[in-house]
Amino acid sequence: MKIFNNLSNYNSNSKTFITIGTFDGVHVGHQKVLKQLIKGAAKKNAESLLLTFFPHPRMVLQKDIDIKLINTIDERINLFKKSGLDNVVVYEFNEEFSRLSALKFVRNILVNTLHVSKLFIGYDHHFGKNREGNFEQLEDYGHTYDFSVKEISQKDIDNIAVSSTKIRKAISNGEIEKANSYLGYNFMLTGKIVEGKNLGEKIGFPTANLFIKETYKLIPKTGAYIVKSFINNKVVYGMMNIGYRPTVSGKNQTIEIHFFNFDQNLYGEIIKIEVLKFLREEQKFNSIDELKHQLKSDKIKSLQLIDTSKVI
Repeated sequence: MKIFNNLSNYNSNSKTFITIGTFDGVHVGHQKVLKQLIKGAAKKNAESLLLTFFPHPRMVLQKDIDIKLINTIDERINLFKKSGLDNVVVYEFNEEFSRLSALKFVRNILVNTLHVSKLFIGYDHHFGKNREGNFEQLEDYGHTYDFSVKEISQKDIDNIAVSSTKIRKAISNGEIEKANSYLGYNFMLTGKIVEGKNLGEKIGFPTANLFIKETYKLIPKTGAYIVKSFINNKVVYGMMNIGYRPTVSGKNQTIEIHFFNFDQNLYGEIIKIEVLKFLREEQKFNSIDELKHQLKSDKIKSLQLIDTSKVI
């Protein structure tokens, strides 16, 4: 898959089958659209292309700094790679682009630059300045500029009964297994392992502290989770705590992972954590010994679920 972060770098003259959108989550509904796109392009000897945007339009137009997304842009691109797409164009969404008329968007970008042959859009898709463009307008432009438009019907999308909004809500509520079923893969957290206060090591549960630089990344609710990661091409399971460490008077939210049967220095490493199951709420214990006892119980429960394939 070829990735283009600037339209000026796109220099292919091949005809393309294109779909457009933020595709946050790249969930099973998105995957269905991408499969149709890729299959259709292959039949017509065209290239499949996804045009996506970053930052998210709400970050730019509404100055919504509190918006949280299922994927970072890097996670999203890696998911696109797995789909079989030929090309992904990540277009920088800014205020100047938001003022582009529907006509100029179609003519200058889709037709003259990306050489669209067929366009796949959702049933409620709007585009251009003030969202003035719609399906009927696209069909008119298609007649003018010689491309066809395929509308993904409401029935096709609703039958899957999934949306990025539903997934965000599930993650925020700690309903990880539900979110993963909607996503078609395990929700992930990607970040750098940084030094902590080594409190876990002192009580026999050393942890890797995960720092996620992307402030727009959605973080699950506070609590304990079963997780896994691929480290040195090996699957390593563990349990993760998201929270404020009330037992030791913590003030800032942390993400700490205790890996099972693992003893390796990960400081400075970028790792991906797959979140599998919510274990329990975060709680304040009366003593460090009580906390240690609970962690032992969490570990036993986690290993039992892993051994019986209740989590994967």
